[in-house]
Amino acid sequence: MEPLIELKNLCYKYEGQSKEDWAVNNINLEINSGEFIAIVGHNGSGKSTLAKLLNGLLLPTKGEVRVGGKSTANEDELWQIRQQLGMVFQNPDNQLVANIVEEDVAFGPENLGVPSSEIKKRVKEALELVRMDNFTRHAPHKLSGGQKQRVAIAGVIAMRPDCLVLDEPTAMLDPVGRSEVIETVEKLNREEGLTTIYITHFMDEIINADRILVFEAGEVALSGTPAEIFSQVDKIKELALEVPQITELAYELKKSGIDIAEDIFSIDRLVEEICSLK
Repeated sequence: MEPLIELKNLCYKYEGQSKEDWAVNNINLEINSGEFIAIVGHNGSGKSTLAKLLNGLLLPTKGEVRVGGKSTANEDELWQIRQQLGMVFQNPDNQLVANIVEEDVAFGPENLGVPSSEIKKRVKEALELVRMDNFTRHAPHKLSGGQKQRVAIAGVIAMRPDCLVLDEPTAMLDPVGRSEVIETVEKLNREEGLTTIYITHFMDEIINADRILVFEAGEVALSGTPAEIFSQVDKIKELALEVPQITELAYELKKSGIDIAEDIFSIDRLVEEICSLK
């Protein structure tokens, strides 16, 4: 089965960058339908550049991006690619365009030429999926940050993409808003099977990802499951990132001689491990 997304020897250099510096450097990656892929890295590591390369906002300097077998280098296929990859950015205010929530969610499908009856159905379904169906007639600007971002996600879902790409979607939110968005994204991936690429620098947001790619200087410095990545605490810190606090605590306990597992991401799991000690 062909992967949904293929990156082949992908490189990108911004105008003015030196010969040695690449924003994205020789990335090879395959993403299958239904996967939850997390991309993490400190500011300037190349992760947001990758997001723009995925749907053709930027075109590769070298290499290729293929989505559903179509190349972003082919101008005739870009429109289809952008329909397949729904983008959600940091600031939800930049994606909200209408005065009423349901009209905002309908904006994308309307621009795709979807019939009115189908748009109503999609808006209803999308708002239910993000648990904002009680806010259909509300003004978006009066919502909390987390609610705004969930409406922005609903607007993308209503266009029925094959993949949801979220670029630092919680960067401007408080802890409650962050939790709302993470829960929504995980539900869409887990229950709806929506392929998800989640870009962040908050490591505690991606403990349920299928794979994590850690970016450094435009390259993939680490790749693996959450358990494989978070077990490398010292390496993660060298890359100017932090593991989830519970994982850090478990790591320190293990370093002090307490025999517990390394793949601990939650308080409940840590309590279980400690209680099982003899």
